[in-house]
Amino acid sequence: MSAEFIPVCEPNLGGRELEYVTKAVSGGWISSSGSYVGELERAFAEYLDVPYAVTTTSGTTALHLALVAAGVGPGDEVIIPAFTMIASAFAVCYTGAKPVFVDAAASDWNIDPRLVEAKISSKTKAIMPVHVYGHSCDMDALLQIADAHGLLVIEDAAEALGSFYKGRKCGAIGDLSGFSLFANKLITTGEGGMVVARDGRFIDRLRYYKNLCFPLDGSRRYVHDDIGFNYRMPNVLAAIGLAQLERADIYLEARRSNAARYNAILQGQRGIVIPPELPWASSSYWMYSILIGDDFGPSRDAVMIGLKAAGIETRSFFVSMHRQPALAKYGCDVSGAYPVTDELARTGLYLPSTSGLTDAQIERITSALLALRT
Repeated sequence: MSAEFIPVCEPNLGGRELEYVTKAVSGGWISSSGSYVGELERAFAEYLDVPYAVTTTSGTTALHLALVAAGVGPGDEVIIPAFTMIASAFAVCYTGAKPVFVDAAASDWNIDPRLVEAKISSKTKAIMPVHVYGHSCDMDALLQIADAHGLLVIEDAAEALGSFYKGRKCGAIGDLSGFSLFANKLITTGEGGMVVARDGRFIDRLRYYKNLCFPLDGSRRYVHDDIGFNYRMPNVLAAIGLAQLERADIYLEARRSNAARYNAILQGQRGIVIPPELPWASSSYWMYSILIGDDFGPSRDAVMIGLKAAGIETRSFFVSMHRQPALAKYGCDVSGAYPVTDELARTGLYLPSTSGLTDAQIERITSALLALRT
């Protein structure tokens, strides 16, 4: 019999999901009007210790909604990391603004604050740090730059629910933030997202634009003063999310435990760089990510092929924003060098990171990985 296939990530649905979904369906509230939407928003805000959270349909639309609420639009620029998932850039493009790229820091794989000021122009409206793979950015350095230039900070915390920066939860530090609730995230609604705001001046704009710019008083007069979006989360998905959030700390501990077990085996191994966790950070380890050095022998791509043959799924790291044809077509400045980002994209992969991984599975994954080394 062939070995069990180990997926790179899969959701854990071991809580009250079925109970809550059944209540939503049996009560007839399956649209965005049901009670679970508001309950999830309140519980999410409480989890992050922030005053406001607004459900939406994905992490991408969460970022778009945050940018729109912040007043970002055509003619503006938003600084983002070159090393990120392309949704970060697309969300900026949806507003008509231009994303401007900054290379990663080798120390934590996140946007390098030392390179940000050189990218600020008279058109810059916001900085969007991305907490890549669950490791926080150096937020104090970025906030200091933003304050000096009168810029907003919009956190892309899609991968960082449960992550901390100097004791503060990621996504609760900037002016606004966006979270993803996709199936591979720490908690999930299948598809979905959340916008978090610390300042009440944004909340009405978030609710207004996410609901086709219907009047906030709930009237249905079908006269719309602005172009809005249908980013409403269905009640059924919110029911799943509420059950997931109740177990968020359990899943967080599981991911951190996975990382500790991986690290115990892989740290110091020739040709392998384990994921960073700087002293001021507590990573959620959304994905356990490693670099395959040239001294490993086989290339990163060859390693992925070898692990696939062993029944182990992996994913390569993101391709740099300056190498994305879509962004070049859009008119982004894709010139310049981004050496750290390019090296991460060339050598990085992440291993199976499901919250429910067993010791035996991690042993099998790491044994298969090390067996490929020459």
